[in-house]
Amino acid sequence: MQINQNKRKQRLILLSFVASIILTGLKFFAYYLTDSNAILSDALESIINVIASGFAFYSIYLSAQPKDRNHPYGHGKIEFFSAGFEGALIVIASLFIIIEAVKRIMEPAPIQNLAQGAIFIIITIIVNMLIGYKLVEEGKKSNSLALTADGQHLLSDSVSSVVLIISVGLIMLTGQIWIDSAASLLFGLFLAYNGFQLVSKSVAGLMDATDESLLEKIVQSISENKKDHWVDVHNLRVQQYGSDLHIDCHLTLPYYWELQKAHEAIHEFENILKENHTGETEIFVHADPCLPKCCYFCKMNNCPVRQYDFVQDIDWDAANLVKNQKLYEDASLKLNV
Repeated sequence: MQINQNKRKQRLILLSFVASIILTGLKFFAYYLTDSNAILSDALESIINVIASGFAFYSIYLSAQPKDRNHPYGHGKIEFFSAGFEGALIVIASLFIIIEAVKRIMEPAPIQNLAQGAIFIIITIIVNMLIGYKLVEEGKKSNSLALTADGQHLLSDSVSSVVLIISVGLIMLTGQIWIDSAASLLFGLFLAYNGFQLVSKSVAGLMDATDESLLEKIVQSISENKKDHWVDVHNLRVQQYGSDLHIDCHLTLPYYWELQKAHEAIHEFENILKENHTGETEIFVHADPCLPKCCYFCKMNNCPVRQYDFVQDIDWDAANLVKNQKLYEDASLKLNV
């Protein structure tokens, strides 16, 4: 299952790479026909597509490699680096495009054959939208930042090309050449914003920043499948490296259980979390013994060592489960017990 998913990701990113090379050639041919600065900006940005897709292909290949002695947590973080590399290239390209646009505004140059050039750009829009949508869809399904980033890049390229076509149409209708450079300037600013967003996501991933949506998904899975003998879950940590998911937490179980029974309960807990993830899931659970104060919040029936009656349940939400303390400790203070 995991192997097939990785092969599918590699095929998709390879398709993106080949398509980017062909479409970049079409855009430069359109620039050759028109001498349009806006079309040149679009073509230059497409060079970034080629480089980024090539690096993304390598990163997806590397992230699929098994763990080894030097990389005990796998190679999934390379996808964060790939997205950051792509974002940095986009920002650099946007700066070049903005500078050239300002120069053209100050020193306008004649434009020709806009209709013919627009036809080639329209072809690139259609292809980029189809491939970009597929990459984003598959990237979200497989939790691949490299795949999602490349797909979003192609989609943003399509949007910017649509703006380019509109500017070409306005130039043909009005004859105002300055529109070409203005469109190029807006295109450069749009690219800079998208590049910065990619770099931010990459840095967050490399720094192990919390993915709130992923954390909420894990917490929801725990809460919806909560067992009475799961007395407490705390110190929950969730990290995504490529398509690999890593979860650490502390699980409080009845202190009088034998080791075999505690092991089976932990195995059940791990299987529930793995059911909702398509990639490889690695879970480390530290088992804690329950204490007398847990009785106030424990719903286990017929407990042979219960010392206090059940008082209330505790909300198992993200804010509670990530705390580095047992849930009953904070709840006990509030109840003054």
